[in-house]
Amino acid sequence: MTQHPLRFEASLPGYRELSIPATGAILSGRLFLPASRPVAAAVLHGATGVPQTFYAAFAEWLATERGIACLTYDYRDFGASQTASVRRSRATLADWGLADQAAAMAALDLEVPGVAKWVIGHSLGGAMLPFHRGLGHVERVIVIGAGIVHVSDHPWPYQALARLFWHGHGPILTKLFGYLPGRIVGFGPDLPAGVYWQWRRWCTTRGYHLTDAGRALPMPDRRAVTAPLKFVAVPADQMVPPASVWRLMRCFPEAVKRQLTLRPGGSRRIGHLGPFRRENAWAWPELIA
Repeated sequence: MTQHPLRFEASLPGYRELSIPATGAILSGRLFLPASRPVAAAVLHGATGVPQTFYAAFAEWLATERGIACLTYDYRDFGASQTASVRRSRATLADWGLADQAAAMAALDLEVPGVAKWVIGHSLGGAMLPFHRGLGHVERVIVIGAGIVHVSDHPWPYQALARLFWHGHGPILTKLFGYLPGRIVGFGPDLPAGVYWQWRRWCTTRGYHLTDAGRALPMPDRRAVTAPLKFVAVPADQMVPPASVWRLMRCFPEAVKRQLTLRPGGSRRIGHLGPFRRENAWAWPELIA
C-alpha cells in the first residue's frame, strides 16, 4: 500500500493496484477511481469464493457513473492474494471476515481521505458486520445477499446439493486434498481447508456464525454500525434466501434499517451472484439508492 493519499486533480477513470497489509497477510486490491475528486468512497467486501474481478464492472460503474471510488480486494490465500499453495494455507472464514475486511476498510480510509465512506457487503462481506469494530465514521452500509443461513433454509432441489457439499463429497475431498478442490466439487475456485471447515460448521448449525461468538469470533456489537443500513434480498437466491437476509437484520436492533427485495421484470431470475453481473446493471442504481 502506498503511504500517501491519492491525488485526484489529474486522475483518469480506471483502477489502481494496491497491496493491503492485514494481520499475517498482504491482500491484493484494486481501487477504482472517478475522473475527478470522488463524492464518496466504498469498500466492497466480497462473497466466499468469489474473486474481486467479478465485482469489477460494478466498481467501475460506481466510479465512472456515480463518482464513487470503490475498493475491491481478494481475501488472504485466495485469488490475487494467494501467494503459495492453498494446501499450506491456515486461513479461516473468521480471518477473511474480521482481519481482512478491517484491513480493507483501513486501506480505503488511508487512500481516499476526506470523503464520505460506504461499506458494501455481499454475502460473507455483509454477514460479518455484527462483529466489526471501528465503523463509526461510515455513513452508509449496503448489505446484499447476506444472511444468517442454515442448510435447511435452501429450497429443494438446491438443498440436496448443499447437503452433499457439507456432508458428502465436500468433507471427503477436503480431507483427501488438504483443501477444498472447488472445481472438482462444482463450487468454483479452490478454498483453504480452514475456510471450508468453518463455513461448513456455520451452515450446518442453527445460528450460523453467531454460534462462534465469544470463541472464534468476538461478541456481536449491537452498536457496531451507526450508519443507515440497507438490506437487499433476491427472491431467486437459493444460497441466501430472503428470510435469511431479514434474520441478519436482527443483529442491528438500534440501527436505522431499510429492506429491498430486488425483483427483475418479466421472466428474468437473479440468483446469489446476479446483482453484480453486468447484464443486471439496470438494478445498480436501485442497490445504492
